[in-house]
Amino acid sequence: MTTAAELQTVLTVPARFRGPEGTANGGWIAGTVTEALHGARHDSAVEVTLHAPTPLETELAVRHLANTATLTHGDTLLVEAIPVAEQLDAPAFVPFNKAALAESGFAGLTGHAFPGCFACGMRDPGDGLRIFPGPVPGTDLVAAGWRVPMTVTDEDGAVPDSIIWAALDCVTGWAHFGPGESALLGRLTAQVHRRVYPGGTYSVVGRATGREGRKLFGESAVYEVDGTLVAAAKAVWITPA
Repeated sequence: MTTAAELQTVLTVPARFRGPEGTANGGWIAGTVTEALHGARHDSAVEVTLHAPTPLETELAVRHLANTATLTHGDTLLVEAIPVAEQLDAPAFVPFNKAALAESGFAGLTGHAFPGCFACGMRDPGDGLRIFPGPVPGTDLVAAGWRVPMTVTDEDGAVPDSIIWAALDCVTGWAHFGPGESALLGRLTAQVHRRVYPGGTYSVVGRATGREGRKLFGESAVYEVDGTLVAAAKAVWITPA
């Protein structure tokens, strides 16, 4: 039963927004649930925990109650989002030209565990985001030049936050991964400060911040060409057992 204080909607994830085959891209689904939590307000960071893989082309329930938004499939909790009072650190700005040059070192070009991923997979131009982060010489950073497709806008012609969250996602993993290596996103905490525009060019930057057993930690950011911070995130990945 839905209470008067609880808002519930139905969500079906199109196959386009996949990460690992058969499941949603972690950043995209995290951003989608965040939008249910507080719409277009960017006054706080949001911590999103991915409890289980989100299936594609399946009716799922999005619930917003008080300061929590959840995504469920039947009785299974898939995703949970809560606002957090946290100032996120952003990896240093890398100019667009340098970020684009770094793409030649993208480990996924040699071996990619999820080549169909919406954010970092080898998708056709305009279909996926094609963010290919490679190492930036002389730094501990990975970066890519993001050319925002015209095909990722909503019905109002704006780029939704779910797309920005997807851009922030995989780069934190590639800060750790070598060719063919992979892990699953367990938690993504992010804050979007500014809009992203279709057809625009941005720098996507990430760095590894540590490892603890099977957990990998990373930070990421999206920057405008003049170095203005668009969004920042930190992530926790879980490697296979």
